Amino acid sequence: MTLTPQVKAILNQYESDNPGTKMNLARLLNAGRLGGTGKMVILPVDQGFEHGPARSFAANPAAYDPHYHFELAIEAGLNGYAAPLGMLECGAATYAGEIPLILKCNSSNSLATEKDQAVTGTVADALRLGCSGIGFTIYPGSEYCFEQMEELRELAAEAKSVGLAVIVWSYPRGPMLDKKAETALDICAYAAHMAALCGAHIIKVKPPTDVVSLDAAKSTYEKHPVDVSTLASRVRHVVQSSFGGRRIVIFSGGEHTGTENLLNTIRGINEGGGFGSIIGRNVFQRPKAEALGLLDQIIGILKN
Repeated sequence: MTLTPQVKAILNQYESDNPGTKMNLARLLNAGRLGGTGKMVILPVDQGFEHGPARSFAANPAAYDPHYHFELAIEAGLNGYAAPLGMLECGAATYAGEIPLILKCNSSNSLATEKDQAVTGTVADALRLGCSGIGFTIYPGSEYCFEQMEELRELAAEAKSVGLAVIVWSYPRGPMLDKKAETALDICAYAAHMAALCGAHIIKVKPPTDVVSLDAAKSTYEKHPVDVSTLASRVRHVVQSSFGGRRIVIFSGGEHTGTENLLNTIRGINEGGGFGSIIGRNVFQRPKAEALGLLDQIIGILKN
């Protein structure tokens, strides 16, 4: 595996990691059509836990089959495929070596009332399935955020000790945060920073809006203004908040939306120095040919 200057520069930011972890980060950064560019697109299919099967897959019934998602990610030339234990177990042998895998190790569900997640996968599972990394969600602001961070600390330490990468979904939720606050610029930046502080190699957050939500932060943003006028400028601030860009920050595709809205989001992420996107429902709920065409356009944007 030849490393481009872009990939070498990124790996050099991870000063404490062992060769195994750097190898798995390199596998993710070198995979697919964006390999070597320092950018990435990952397909996550963990929505079945949170939204249920019909809400996740009825729009495109082929997606009920776990093999469909392996094939979609491989055919599109993506950097990786992330899913919970059962979905990866359905195809890990058939598609072994064809695309880097990420085991999503915790999950929520819409039948519960608490803003929490259950640990549903282990580092041993990830190794058994040949994964390059583990994924874990924290909800900064929830009543359970400290327990989640403690769970993450244990899993991350174990994962790093055996050479796996750690990808953290950092989604602010809780009694102090309404829907607008969950994607506010200051809250997204705070969530990304928390994930970096927890030891994440790769951080996933939602695209930030131009809202500054936290009362305690408003005076700081007024005294030290941050450009909030474009998505690119807001993405730049979130990346800055992740150790000055020393950590890979990728952004979700958000709620299911129209093609042009999604592509505009990808353009903003790219222009703002984001490292790419982790995009699920906006592709796998479309017919395969349409999804592949959309992913082709997304990859084209991120290559520029």
